[in-house]
Amino acid sequence: MSSSSAPKRRRVERPPSPKYSLDDDNYEPYIPVAQRRQARLAKLTSWGANSDKDNQKKLQQEADEREDEEREEERRREKARKERTLLVEAQEVHSKRAQEDAQKTEVEKADEKDAEILAAIAARRKLASDLELAKGIQYSESLKTSWRPPKYIRERSEDQVRKLREKYHIIVEGDEIPPPIEHFADMKIPDPILKFLKSKRITSPTPIQLQGIPVAFSGRDMIGIAFTGSGKTLAFCLPLIMMACEEEAKLPFTRGEGPVGVVLCPSRELASQTYENILAWTEALSKEGQYPRLNTLLCIGGISMSEQSHVMNKGLHIVVATPGRLIDMLEKKRFTFNNCKYLCMDEADRMIDLGFEDDVRNIMSFFKRQRQTLLFSATMPRKIQDFAQQSLIRPVLVNVGRAGAANLDVLQVVEYVKQEAKMVYLLECLQKTAPPVIVFSDNKNEVDDIQEYLLLKGVEAVAIHGSKTQEERQYAIKSFKSGAKDVMVASGVASKGLDFNDIQHVIIFSMPKEIEDYVHQIGRTGRSGKTGIATTFVNMNTPEQTLLDLKYLLMEAGQKVPPFLLTIEDPRAAQGGSLKGCPVCGGLGHGISNCPKLEDAQRRQMASHRSNQDGGGGY
Repeated sequence: MSSSSAPKRRRVERPPSPKYSLDDDNYEPYIPVAQRRQARLAKLTSWGANSDKDNQKKLQQEADEREDEEREEERRREKARKERTLLVEAQEVHSKRAQEDAQKTEVEKADEKDAEILAAIAARRKLASDLELAKGIQYSESLKTSWRPPKYIRERSEDQVRKLREKYHIIVEGDEIPPPIEHFADMKIPDPILKFLKSKRITSPTPIQLQGIPVAFSGRDMIGIAFTGSGKTLAFCLPLIMMACEEEAKLPFTRGEGPVGVVLCPSRELASQTYENILAWTEALSKEGQYPRLNTLLCIGGISMSEQSHVMNKGLHIVVATPGRLIDMLEKKRFTFNNCKYLCMDEADRMIDLGFEDDVRNIMSFFKRQRQTLLFSATMPRKIQDFAQQSLIRPVLVNVGRAGAANLDVLQVVEYVKQEAKMVYLLECLQKTAPPVIVFSDNKNEVDDIQEYLLLKGVEAVAIHGSKTQEERQYAIKSFKSGAKDVMVASGVASKGLDFNDIQHVIIFSMPKEIEDYVHQIGRTGRSGKTGIATTFVNMNTPEQTLLDLKYLLMEAGQKVPPFLLTIEDPRAAQGGSLKGCPVCGGLGHGISNCPKLEDAQRRQMASHRSNQDGGGGY
């Protein structure tokens, strides 16, 4: 091929080279790889931190919003509360209660009301000394004594013991109760006292003694309930005498020492009677010289203590007292309770009632050591039993018959007598039996009027009530007991615990409001296994509730119920309620909300508060 046919090479024009300038805005200098990695890592790290901050900020914002909403809601509620009146709230509460009450029966309402009152009574503090209450001292074990029942009695089976209690109608409550003992000799009572009791025709223990004396000998705290005239005094005095005798035999007492035990009584007359009994038993014990002589002090108002200076100058073993004078003697330090380890309260329901409770607590404050405590009465309502159970140490309840029931040895006659005919009918009633006779009236002026009327009619009569001097009261009791006077006209002061010989007839001129007082009054007859008659005058002036209590008491004792009493209807029966007795006074015809005893106690308490306020700055 020729050179002329060869293709011509075309000149390719290149694009112009870029011109670089350090002043150009788009200039990006070269960054080494290591630096670029470091920069990227820093960027990623800062992005994570910013993300956490954003999350925290978001959460805080949500919390603030919730708080604002809650505040707003609270403001709305507060505004609603301010707009809501107390009257509206009261109406709503009343409406709610009305709906609840509408669903309850009358019986349930009454039971709830009774339970509230009982709870208020039960809220009182225990029967304990100030030292024990302040330091929180509580005893768990009873006092230890050296007495043990005979071996053959200890080995009796539970079934044998149960049958023996059933035989004598003894009801017991408590733990590890000592067995009943049917013979004084098996109780390990000293021969001189056994001979003395035999001379008084007391050969075997009564039911309350049969179980009560072994319990007391064992050092156990005890609540003893038994009919009037059933021998309760011996049941609580004999263990005290034996304890004092044992202490004296260990180390004779000298002046300023003692007492070993104290017996508290609600009235001077009852204290005097208990004191005389203890004197007789202690003298019989020391008569033959085998046992030491015991010193007993009577500490009651109305008598001069200087008359008993011969007793005060020796070591004291036993004190029988009423609360007021005992507190006075303890405050004056005439004797102390530093070594006292036995306390018995006779007619304990009266001692613990509102009228005496503060005095009893005051007396408790003088005790410096553990003591054995015994409470005895014929009328011991459930309220007092529950209160005592809380205050005593492992107590044993010994109950012979229902607490507050009438003595079955008394024939109860209820007569409807108009007020103006009572005096004339009284003379007719006195012809029923031979003297001595006791006539009861709760009104002091009426007591004096009856005595004056009987004296004008030629009847040898004496009168006793709380407003008479101690000398007049002692003269009346002494002349009546000796047989110099045929009739004693008395207020309630002579109804509690006093023991008169061979009273065949008791006349209740005016029926007491409280059924407890009636039980004690008719209990002055039919004592120590003997029979007696109790005639009671009632009329339109007698409250219907009292008549209802009387009706149920007569029915319980199997006595004849007069027609006018049978016509009285129990409002609780119409409501379909259970006819359980009042826990405050034991009356069967009413509940606690209608209890006259509780009303009187509240009235006395209010009166004492008023007198304290009015006489706060007096002399």
